[in-house]
Amino acid sequence: MTTNETDRSPRRPPFHRGRRLRGSAALRTLVRETDLTADRLVLPLFIVPGEGVRRPVASMPGVEQWSVDRLAEEAPALAALGIGGIILFGIPESKDPEGSGAWADDGIVQEAVQAAKGAAPGLLVMTDLCLCEYTDHGHCGILEGDRVLNDPTLELLARTAVSQARAGADVIAPSDMMDGRIGEIRSALDREGFTDLPILSYAAKYASAFYGPFRDAADSAPARGDRRGYQMDPGNAREALREVRADLEEGADIVMVKPALAYLDIIRRVREEIDAPVAAYHVSGEYAAIMAAAERGWLEEAAAMTEALLSIRRAGADFIVTYWARRFAERNI
Repeated sequence: MTTNETDRSPRRPPFHRGRRLRGSAALRTLVRETDLTADRLVLPLFIVPGEGVRRPVASMPGVEQWSVDRLAEEAPALAALGIGGIILFGIPESKDPEGSGAWADDGIVQEAVQAAKGAAPGLLVMTDLCLCEYTDHGHCGILEGDRVLNDPTLELLARTAVSQARAGADVIAPSDMMDGRIGEIRSALDREGFTDLPILSYAAKYASAFYGPFRDAADSAPARGDRRGYQMDPGNAREALREVRADLEEGADIVMVKPALAYLDIIRRVREEIDAPVAAYHVSGEYAAIMAAAERGWLEEAAAMTEALLSIRRAGADFIVTYWARRFAERNI
């Protein structure tokens, strides 16, 4: 036997043949370790004043701002798609230093919750809870000079949570990153009889460069300064676990890591060390980067976006907040 003949001869066991499980679509599906389904995705929606408004957001292809009446028209279709739910962000008609529109009974988010639940009772409606869209300075709490005051802000956040609960929200999602806000909100909700209403805490929310398109859509950019004094430093990982544990001890039911793609390691660490549901926010910049590349023909939208979302699930997220939730559901219905 020649050397060449020896090289061509089949190897004998033990021999790993991973391709045996990749030979057909049915088999690949059967042995897939991580699934991505519409009911694991939550769609963010931006609600604006007025009537008949469905306005595209220039920096986020495929994303729009909605007036309350148009949201009510759209809610049954969203429910029919089988997505996990929606999360509402409100842009009020006017703003002030305290963000008082956030807790108004006739506030933009409160009206949107009632409209969505009235039109589609089975649709899960979450409410983002923060003051940045409502304050005239764009920060997430009461501002004194260049400093956001933590403790005085807590009462305003709790008041907002109760107002959103009265409107009919299914989940309250505080995103402000004030210390102690989960305990304050939980106590306020319990006092008002909302003991069964869950809190989804933005527990590990980083001061990220990937929020730019969101701030356009929500009109929430700070008028001066930045949010590094209360959002987390991107270089920190152990701190994320401290924040998550603190929020769970204060009464959070679900914890979220934000952003997602740039922080897959954080999602994994939280998933491994925390016995509670873990969410991740596939944020505006992460979404917009893929969509912009797809518009230019550099990436195939569906393939790239599905792979990105699957990576977030694989890292350990139980569900994902993503602007691509509707498109995914429409493609997989």
